[in-house]
Amino acid sequence: MWNDHELTKMVDGGIPFHMAADQAGNVGRAYGVWDEAQGIELRGRFIIDPDGVIQAMEVLTPPVGRKMAESIRQIQAYQLVRESKGTEATPAGWEPGEVTLKPGADLVGKVWEVWNPKMEK
Repeated sequence: MWNDHELTKMVDGGIPFHMAADQAGNVGRAYGVWDEAQGIELRGRFIIDPDGVIQAMEVLTPPVGRKMAESIRQIQAYQLVRESKGTEATPAGWEPGEVTLKPGADLVGKVWEVWNPKMEK
């Protein structure tokens, strides 16, 4: 309901991934975001890969909102890394189409020779 009545007004077509409601708090308890005293879940975002492994999580208190574009950017970054089978890594603030890093011993201590965010954009 939140996606249909709110998010579609903020993000054209709504968000491009599934969300779930958990009114009983069962999932919230399993993920450690259920606040027993208030009977609510804290705002939690979990990026779970196709193998069921949590790759990222963010938990915020109710008065602090999230930026949907950042969630989508992170999902795109995880997808790129997964598709490359770990041969590419995304630096901080990476956006689709920007420079990626090639992980390995040759990169250690030399990230700034390969990627400098001040020079991009």
